[in-house]
Amino acid sequence: MAPSNHKRIKQVSISKPILYGNTATKFSNVNPIPLNAPKDHTHKWTVFVRDATNNDLSTYISKVVFKLHDTIPNPLRTIESPPFEVTESGWGEFEIIIKIYFHSDGGEKNVTLLHHLKLHPYNDIINIDGKVESIKYDEIVFNEPTEKMFELLTLKPSTLLDNEMKQRERDELDRIGKAIDDITNKINQNAEQFKKLHQERELLVNGGNV
Repeated sequence: MAPSNHKRIKQVSISKPILYGNTATKFSNVNPIPLNAPKDHTHKWTVFVRDATNNDLSTYISKVVFKLHDTIPNPLRTIESPPFEVTESGWGEFEIIIKIYFHSDGGEKNVTLLHHLKLHPYNDIINIDGKVESIKYDEIVFNEPTEKMFELLTLKPSTLLDNEMKQRERDELDRIGKAIDDITNKINQNAEQFKKLHQERELLVNGGNV
């Protein structure tokens, strides 16, 4: 039997907005290459996962694992507290696997994201004062979360996006409103019919003289 706090809350959906991606700065006279970095490295970069509303991700995220290129020492980096990021130097671009793990007592599976490390300002990549930024917005959606995960997710009430429940409430209010209108119309129709029958009865009783 599943733990009681793993019972799922029906018809509830919570969305958590996040940002993930990387920033990169080219080495230069102003930003010289560190002494401990290989001489062929051209950039310093940071890959990260952040909350889009500047809230604390650790309320529901236990760790983030970044899988870097195999040529980088210790390519599997586990970050267990904010900021969830890794800073390195290099010369090439490659795909980074990002795995987000939630607190185990919340009963939710981990989420995997893919990000291609960007070092150069091309296409839609932002370049501000020599700093390249490749950032994506996403939302982690928890459909029918467990009671424990619901508790963790709603520690910041402003981030609760219970759209499905709100829509159901609106639908129910609309249904009730329609039912009230139908009953009102029926009462009015019955009142008119009663009035007509009453007039016909008076005609019969008074011999056509009302």
